[in-house]
Amino acid sequence: METSRVTYTSGLRTEALHVKSGQVFITDAPTDNQGKGEAFSPTDLLATSLGACAITVVGIAARTHGFDVDGTLLKITKIMASDPRRVTEVIVEMDFPKVKYSDKEKSIIRHTINTCPVGQSLHPDLKQTFILNFSD
Repeated sequence: METSRVTYTSGLRTEALHVKSGQVFITDAPTDNQGKGEAFSPTDLLATSLGACAITVVGIAARTHGFDVDGTLLKITKIMASDPRRVTEVIVEMDFPKVKYSDKEKSIIRHTINTCPVGQSLHPDLKQTFILNFSD
Protein backbone atom coordinates (compact mmCIF):
# COMPACT_ATOMS: atom_id res chain seq x y z
CA MET A 1 0.00 0.00 0.00
CA GLU A 2 1.32 3.41 -0.86
CA THR A 3 2.42 5.66 2.01
CA SER A 4 1.77 9.09 0.57
CA ARG A 5 0.82 11.07 -2.52
CA VAL A 6 2.50 14.32 -3.39
CA THR A 7 1.10 16.82 -5.88
CA TYR A 8 3.15 19.69 -7.27
CA THR A 9 0.63 22.53 -7.07
CA SER A 10 2.72 25.41 -8.50
CA GLY A 11 5.16 28.08 -7.41
CA LEU A 12 7.62 25.57 -5.89
CA ARG A 13 4.92 24.24 -3.56
CA THR A 14 3.71 20.67 -3.04
CA GLU A 15 0.78 19.17 -1.21
CA ALA A 16 1.44 15.86 0.52
CA LEU A 17 -1.31 13.44 1.54
CA HIS A 18 -0.72 10.69 4.10
CA VAL A 19 -2.84 7.98 2.50
CA LYS A 20 -3.79 6.01 5.63
CA SER A 21 -4.87 8.97 7.79
CA GLY A 22 -5.89 11.53 5.19
CA GLN A 23 -3.66 14.15 6.83
CA VAL A 24 -2.31 16.78 4.43
CA PHE A 25 0.58 19.22 4.60
CA ILE A 26 2.33 21.52 2.15
CA THR A 27 5.98 22.14 1.42
CA ASP A 28 7.59 25.24 -0.01
CA ALA A 29 11.04 25.81 -1.39
CA PRO A 30 13.11 27.81 1.12
CA THR A 31 13.76 31.51 0.56
CA ASP A 32 17.43 30.83 -0.12
CA ASN A 33 16.43 28.60 -3.03
CA GLN A 34 13.83 30.67 -4.92
CA GLY A 35 10.93 29.78 -2.63
CA LYS A 36 8.53 31.58 -0.33
CA GLY A 37 9.56 29.67 2.79
CA GLU A 38 5.95 29.65 4.00
CA ALA A 39 6.06 25.99 5.06
CA PHE A 40 8.51 23.19 5.73
CA SER A 41 10.89 22.62 2.84
CA PRO A 42 11.69 19.04 1.85
CA THR A 43 15.08 19.33 3.56
CA ASP A 44 13.38 20.72 6.68
CA LEU A 45 11.27 17.57 6.69
CA LEU A 46 14.38 15.41 6.43
CA ALA A 47 15.91 17.12 9.47
CA THR A 48 12.63 17.07 11.39
CA SER A 49 12.12 13.39 10.55
CA LEU A 50 15.45 12.53 12.15
CA GLY A 51 14.47 14.22 15.41
CA ALA A 52 10.93 12.88 15.42
CA CYS A 53 12.15 9.35 14.73
CA ALA A 54 14.83 9.52 17.43
CA ILE A 55 12.41 10.66 20.16
CA THR A 56 9.82 8.12 19.00
CA VAL A 57 12.20 5.17 19.41
CA VAL A 58 13.34 6.65 22.74
CA GLY A 59 9.68 6.77 23.78
CA ILE A 60 9.29 3.10 22.84
CA ALA A 61 12.40 2.17 24.85
CA ALA A 62 11.27 4.27 27.81
CA ARG A 63 7.87 2.57 27.82
CA THR A 64 9.53 -0.85 27.61
CA HIS A 65 11.81 -0.06 30.56
CA GLY A 66 9.16 1.59 32.75
CA PHE A 67 9.98 5.29 32.53
CA ASP A 68 8.77 8.12 30.32
CA VAL A 69 10.10 11.03 28.33
CA ASP A 70 6.80 12.87 27.98
CA GLY A 71 7.30 16.58 27.44
CA THR A 72 10.75 16.29 25.87
CA LEU A 73 11.37 19.29 23.59
CA LEU A 74 13.50 18.93 20.49
CA LYS A 75 15.22 21.86 18.80
CA ILE A 76 16.38 20.88 15.33
CA THR A 77 18.89 22.76 13.20
CA LYS A 78 19.62 21.91 9.59
CA ILE A 79 22.98 22.90 8.07
CA MET A 80 23.06 23.20 4.29
CA ALA A 81 25.98 23.16 1.86
CA SER A 82 26.22 23.83 -1.85
CA ASP A 83 27.88 22.22 -4.85
CA PRO A 84 25.90 20.04 -4.69
CA ARG A 85 23.15 21.58 -2.59
CA ARG A 86 22.53 19.18 0.28
CA VAL A 87 22.06 18.82 4.02
CA THR A 88 25.47 18.29 5.62
CA GLU A 89 24.49 18.23 9.29
CA VAL A 90 21.39 17.91 11.42
CA ILE A 91 21.68 19.01 15.04
CA VAL A 92 19.00 17.63 17.35
CA GLU A 93 19.01 19.16 20.82
CA MET A 94 16.76 17.30 23.25
CA ASP A 95 15.61 19.03 26.43
CA PHE A 96 14.28 16.29 28.67
CA PRO A 97 11.68 17.08 31.35
CA LYS A 98 12.71 17.84 34.92
CA VAL A 99 12.87 14.19 35.91
CA LYS A 100 15.68 12.49 37.80
CA TYR A 101 16.71 9.90 35.21
CA SER A 102 18.94 7.11 36.49
CA ASP A 103 22.29 6.41 34.84
CA LYS A 104 20.72 3.27 33.35
CA GLU A 105 17.81 5.26 31.87
CA LYS A 106 20.21 7.82 30.39
CA SER A 107 22.24 5.00 28.90
CA ILE A 108 19.10 3.50 27.35
CA ILE A 109 18.22 6.90 25.87
CA ARG A 110 21.71 7.45 24.44
CA HIS A 111 21.87 3.96 22.95
CA THR A 112 18.37 4.06 21.51
CA ILE A 113 18.90 7.34 19.64
CA ASN A 114 21.50 5.54 17.52
CA THR A 115 18.93 2.91 16.46
CA CYS A 116 16.53 5.37 14.85
CA PRO A 117 15.46 4.00 11.42
CA VAL A 118 15.64 7.46 9.82
CA GLY A 119 19.18 7.98 11.08
CA GLN A 120 20.15 4.51 9.90
CA SER A 121 18.74 5.32 6.45
CA LEU A 122 20.66 8.55 5.89
CA HIS A 123 23.95 8.71 4.01
CA PRO A 124 26.95 8.31 6.34
CA ASP A 125 28.36 11.65 5.12
CA LEU A 126 25.43 13.47 6.74
CA LYS A 127 26.59 14.42 10.22
CA GLN A 128 24.02 13.66 12.92
CA THR A 129 24.64 15.58 16.14
CA PHE A 130 22.52 14.82 19.20
CA ILE A 131 22.74 17.05 22.28
CA LEU A 132 20.97 15.63 25.33
CA ASN A 133 20.05 18.04 28.12
CA PHE A 134 19.00 16.42 31.37
CA SER A 135 17.90 18.67 34.21
CA ASP A 136 19.88 17.02 37.01
